[in-house]
Amino acid sequence: MAAAGGWRPETTLPEIAFAGRSNVGKSSLINALVHRKKLARVSNTPGRTREINFFEVNGTFILADLPGYGYARVSKEAKAAWRPLIEGYLQQTPALRGVVLLLDARRPPTDDDLQMLDFLASLETPTLIVATKVDKLRAAERQSRIETLALEAGVDVEQVIPFSAVSGAGRDELAGAVAQLVGADRA
Repeated sequence: MAAAGGWRPETTLPEIAFAGRSNVGKSSLINALVHRKKLARVSNTPGRTREINFFEVNGTFILADLPGYGYARVSKEAKAAWRPLIEGYLQQTPALRGVVLLLDARRPPTDDDLQMLDFLASLETPTLIVATKVDKLRAAERQSRIETLALEAGVDVEQVIPFSAVSGAGRDELAGAVAQLVGADRA
């Protein structure tokens, strides 16, 4: 189990964190984004990521894979340990340029998702919102579902990037948005 203040790589590279509830497709998205099949471990069992995993990408930035939140089968003690780990990382990482927050396009944001959005807003952390698993929606319902998701999350629909790790939809748009965050200075 990881602990706040535990080991992390020393680097001067900018960092982008990826956050979302368990089973939202974070590992699949990370793998699709960097064109690697097994960079982030994909599991059939949600809640497997229990530490912050750091990946250096092309010598230009660090991708931080945060533990998923909200999975019911994880003990309350484990959930309680993850919160200070995630919050500590987000509050105390000077190289953090932004967070990519994943929301399942098929479902309304959970209370945990909304709390994360509020927390990131309170830190004034630039946040990209990605609606995952759009391939599981019928083509005719995708746009209206993205609009509804944006409304439920309290953001403009232009702030939501529809994404599918299966079809690759949204990959280039997300890569471009991440590149902009990597290049941004954070005061």
